[in-house]
Amino acid sequence: MADQTESIIDVLTTDHREVEQLFGQLEMLRGVDESERRRDLTEKVITELIRHSIAEEAYLYPATRKFVPGGDALADRELSEHAEAEQLMKDLEKTDVGDPRFDQLLTRFMGVIRQHVQEEEGELFPQLARHAGTEELRELGGKVQAIKKVAPTRPHPMAPDTPPANKLLAPGVGLVDRVRDALSGRGKG
Repeated sequence: MADQTESIIDVLTTDHREVEQLFGQLEMLRGVDESERRRDLTEKVITELIRHSIAEEAYLYPATRKFVPGGDALADRELSEHAEAEQLMKDLEKTDVGDPRFDQLLTRFMGVIRQHVQEEEGELFPQLARHAGTEELRELGGKVQAIKKVAPTRPHPMAPDTPPANKLLAPGVGLVDRVRDALSGRGKG
């Protein structure tokens, strides 16, 4: 079974590609009168990125600190970028799709995420692959897949982003988010 588990790098890279596809769909809808579709896609990308961020904060960045020389500074930089992205997600959630600020926020948000992905895939992932063992990377991949199933689906900028508090609180906050999503119909589109 362990052989079938993807490495943390593979799992997170797949997430990156899925988010980029959603970004492409959002970009194709610019200037088109598809407010409901744009809102649904924005909510979907936020949900996916929140789950992804929770997983990175719980497992990727601690592994970076543990295995990568100079990993503390690298992990701190990534966490700072997460904080900026999370605030942008919160701002997007509060902004009407028809508001001119929405497109400005969305453009800034996509730029921040794309830069973050580029840094992870170009710098962090190669270093982690070089310094951590294959079995450790697979074990972390399994943990990432598991936490994404219970992770929050909405931005919570004030929530802790480092272990152990983030690992303890994420499932409870995730449950509350999923109940709110079900009641509001969010994520059904």
